Amino acid sequence: MSTVCLAFGTQMQNIGRGWLIYDMTSSPMALTWVMISYMVPAAIFSLVGGVIADRMNKKSLMVISQLLNTMAMFVLSYVTYIGEVTFSHFIVFGVFNGILGSVSMPARFAIVPELVGDYNVVNASALQTATYNLSRIAGPILAGGLIAAFAAGDTTSAQGVGLVFFLISMLLLISSIFPLFLDYQGTSTDVKKTPLEDFAEGFQFLKKEKVITGLIFIGLVPSIFGSTVNFLLPAFNQEVILGGPEELGFLSAGMGLGALIGSLLLAKLSDLGSKGQIMFLASYGWAITIAIFAFSGHLFAAIVAGALTALFHNFFGSLNMSLTQILTPQFVRGRVASLILMVNGLMPLGAIPIGIIAEVFNIQTALFFGSLMMLVSTFILGLFYPEIRKIDKGHG
Repeated sequence: MSTVCLAFGTQMQNIGRGWLIYDMTSSPMALTWVMISYMVPAAIFSLVGGVIADRMNKKSLMVISQLLNTMAMFVLSYVTYIGEVTFSHFIVFGVFNGILGSVSMPARFAIVPELVGDYNVVNASALQTATYNLSRIAGPILAGGLIAAFAAGDTTSAQGVGLVFFLISMLLLISSIFPLFLDYQGTSTDVKKTPLEDFAEGFQFLKKEKVITGLIFIGLVPSIFGSTVNFLLPAFNQEVILGGPEELGFLSAGMGLGALIGSLLLAKLSDLGSKGQIMFLASYGWAITIAIFAFSGHLFAAIVAGALTALFHNFFGSLNMSLTQILTPQFVRGRVASLILMVNGLMPLGAIPIGIIAEVFNIQTALFFGSLMMLVSTFILGLFYPEIRKIDKGHG
């Protein structure tokens, strides 16, 4: 229940925030800067968050961070509803969420194998993602419809978005309460070590484990370019589809359906061999479908292409994360998760030039450039880390 509420809140927030920001600025780069405002703080503080996740109770960290996130969302809801919201509010909110995420995400990453066991990680991760992706289908449609309904047809009104934000605040509050009932006592690292020693131990582990290091980079670099579809979607909707908030909701829902199919497919194939090779093929499929999506000029074609894009994206990302969880020992999982967050903070380096291309040329050119860079980077990483292709089932 906690995951469902959090997932619906996140998806509805993405639609409301993306629509309002682009309506306020008409700038793809504005959407890029909001993403950066979250990712950079998450990267800066992630190493500290990983040490905290391995030293403290992960359930408590998840609850506390989510309560703080709820409070921040309520403040943003109020400012938006009264019509005083500015672009800088979203930047500040992004920074705050990024700092919280640097603590909560390593805890969420590390707790899964402790709850279900290593053998069931791929299946559990896929099913958890499936729950999340159900929200990607209904959440955007609900958010787009509510914005239009609350604004009484005036979709430029911030009041409609503000009311949706209040609803999201309630969902986030519910999601922070349910983990309290989780039957989890928790484990921790040797508290005799200093946090600095824990920090150094994480780096030493990765230095010796080339397979895990390779999985981190393979999960990161193609995603730098592939994930641009998500944050440029509001601009694509208005510039290419000529759509409003409801059309944006349908586009996002289509991608949610594709992502759901991808996660269910991974769950079905959780015991399949040659997972390393399959992961590379999924990355190539993701890149090709982005190129198709970029030049789909009508709503229905864009929904279909977007669904295929999300299918490959979700299958690739879930498989990469599951293999990383399985192959990482329990005592250092929180720190490895924090290092993944830190490396993911490099994503804006790819998002900035793509955002600039969208600003100077158009959205379609920017997305096509991103798909080409995905193809090239996946091929090069396959040459650098050939041992990743040899991963079979991932568990004993």
